[in-house]
Amino acid sequence: MLDEDYSGLILKNLLNMDKNVKKLIFFSIFFVFAGCASKSYLQQSSAMIVFKTPNFQYADMGFLYQNKDETKVEIYSSGVAAFSLRIKKDHICMSRLECMSSQAFNQKVLNSSYPKESLQQIFSGKPIFDKAGYTQTRNGFTQKLFKAGEYAIEYSVLNNQVKFRDTINAILIKYTRM
Repeated sequence: MLDEDYSGLILKNLLNMDKNVKKLIFFSIFFVFAGCASKSYLQQSSAMIVFKTPNFQYADMGFLYQNKDETKVEIYSSGVAAFSLRIKKDHICMSRLECMSSQAFNQKVLNSSYPKESLQQIFSGKPIFDKAGYTQTRNGFTQKLFKAGEYAIEYSVLNNQVKFRDTINAILIKYTRM
């Protein structure tokens, strides 16, 4: 009996509320739920992804998500996200590391001599290093880059496969979109 009276009292008070208060409550609830909504990506695709550096080695099925502001890479193992990478214009967040500037990420994970936008370009399938060593092919393009003691890179974007290999620094980033 007490619960019914209390419920009725709440309903009665809500009905008698000022319109502005009702709007305020509605928009507050809307913004709380909208803020928790996940980002929408313009392009989503499953892929076989390999990410190997001297410090990290992941290879399994995963997903690539892209929109105009960021690229997100997830590699799954046994149905659980084992590796996550969020690449934005000025910083990169990796599941095992804190977020850091793109240049700091290159220094810690890849190679400090790489341009800061290299990882974003690789996962977008775009030319790297301002198209140095660029060769257009029938199915895409390849790039060969060499700087003594720094890097020896073979990078190709052909059909649905992207492959970045630096033999000096033992780095392999490869993915094939399904």
